[in-house]
Amino acid sequence: MNKKMNIIIGSLIIWSIAPLAWQLYTSFSSPEALVEPFSQIKNRWTLENYIQVLTADPPFWKYLLNSTIVGLTTTFITLLFAIPAAYSLSKLKPIIAKSARLILFGAALFPYVLLFLALLEFARYLNIGNNLIALSIPYSALSMPLAVLLLSSAFKDIPKDLEEAARLEGLGIFQRLRWILIPLIAPATSSTAILIFLFSWNEYPIALTWISKNDLLTLPVAIARIAGSSVYSIPYGAYAAATVLGAMPLLLIVLLFQKQIVSGLTQGAIKG
Repeated sequence: MNKKMNIIIGSLIIWSIAPLAWQLYTSFSSPEALVEPFSQIKNRWTLENYIQVLTADPPFWKYLLNSTIVGLTTTFITLLFAIPAAYSLSKLKPIIAKSARLILFGAALFPYVLLFLALLEFARYLNIGNNLIALSIPYSALSMPLAVLLLSSAFKDIPKDLEEAARLEGLGIFQRLRWILIPLIAPATSSTAILIFLFSWNEYPIALTWISKNDLLTLPVAIARIAGSSVYSIPYGAYAAATVLGAMPLLLIVLLFQKQIVSGLTQGAIKG
């Protein structure tokens, strides 16, 4: 049984890592090596793909900075409203709270691409296109349902006696949130923040329509606009190099905060 389980786990790991390994291989491969990956080619390895990406105009770091600004702003705005909303949801009567959670769950699962045209008209009406901070508004709205659901579960798991003791000590609602409740849900807040950041970092359709200036493009849109030497040439190596460079900050975040992510996502899953 253990041997079969190890084989299954090993197969799943290989299945997950194989696309990443191939993308890394592609980013260092010459065009000839990609056409004939298993043949003997003299100039198989090259840094030309990374040079092409890093020497582009605007520079690649500009796109990384744009995505970082959008991600951090979206995360801040979402948590600013999601934390009090989640606390309020955790204090509702069970029947009302259950109905509210079902609505939020449906909103979280709703395919936001269907809102594409409505959001575009919204941007045109308010004239907020080509603005990285404004781009965070729809991102925050789309991230809000999932954030409220995750954080409300964390608030619900806090012992009621603890908050009651703080109330008896004379702490108001904002003081209880600031000094007691928010620190207690720090793991859930961290994992929620990372999920929000990842969504805003990878989002493509809205960024494609809201941003048209080259120096304000976010990373996914910038990568999609990498062009080959002709209309018949697809720069697979440059695409791979750009995705590897773009994934490095996300991998670093996950590695640094993996304990908080696991703790936050599993908080409340086991009781007793």
